[in-house]
Amino acid sequence: MKAMLVDENKNLVWQDVEDPVLENDRVMVKICAAALNRADLLQRQGTYPSPPGEPQWMGLEIAGVVTETGKDVTKWKKGDRVCALLGGGGYAEYVSVRENMLMPIPKGLSMEEAAALPEAYATSYLNLYIEGHLEKGKTAFIPAGASGLASVAIPMAKSLGSKVITSVRSTDIIEKISNLGADIIIDTSKENVEDVLKREEEAGNPIWVSMDCLSGETLGKSLPYMARGGYWIVISTLAGTETNVLLRPLLTKGLHLVGSMLRNRTGEFKAYILSELVKNVWPKIENGEIKPSIYKVLPMEKAMEAHGILERCENIGKVVLKVCDE
Repeated sequence: MKAMLVDENKNLVWQDVEDPVLENDRVMVKICAAALNRADLLQRQGTYPSPPGEPQWMGLEIAGVVTETGKDVTKWKKGDRVCALLGGGGYAEYVSVRENMLMPIPKGLSMEEAAALPEAYATSYLNLYIEGHLEKGKTAFIPAGASGLASVAIPMAKSLGSKVITSVRSTDIIEKISNLGADIIIDTSKENVEDVLKREEEAGNPIWVSMDCLSGETLGKSLPYMARGGYWIVISTLAGTETNVLLRPLLTKGLHLVGSMLRNRTGEFKAYILSELVKNVWPKIENGEIKPSIYKVLPMEKAMEAHGILERCENIGKVVLKVCDE
């Protein structure tokens, strides 16, 4: 089969590799589409390798069709339409996936839409609901509202009954993400995040959970204005690795500052998250309450172009690579 490898100049090259091995508890999937994540950019640069035992080419979420199953597999059969959360290996024609890392594609979705679900939806559900204990009626702050992750997390939180505040870097982005349903969009070219969060706290609407991919200075400045017992979940540090945290509010409010990564969780825990998605979120996708947000679909051969879109932060929603027709 073919897979997308990285050459000595950090370019992506579609080359022949050995076919994946089908083990007893695994399912062989013909990949129709693979969605991009910022982790792919890091992996291409050599700083975020696949976990041991996983294919060394990138790709964390795919959609496709089951072509073969191992002898111990009971849940899936040949011809099933599935999407999968991977440790790596999605930029390819085929992948061998553990049985419990697969989910059925929600009714009515295309392969390209389904490929945009597993990583982003699992990350959002993990950090908002498992780590952050978000409940109906509470408020979530989800920075970087134009990101692919926010395009998932904002509608998810809204559909489950929460108020959502997000942030963008310029006024022209506000209209582009208005369809996501955020209650407040902070334009950081005009207003500081911490000022808005302080105002919301004074109005009786403090932040219960933040799923923060930016971090940096804003984290420390915003933390004092959270709800008592609230959770600030750090999932990345795109805006900086250092901040100044005032310990008194952390102490008196009983706040939780949590670092969280999906990639280093056990397979069993990831399987639990996926089962929760199918139970609690898939019905909302099927009835139209939540819709995958796709910015652009490109053929796999244009993977470098797709990476450029993420590198330049052009996308509003997910970028997806099409591998083949269903």
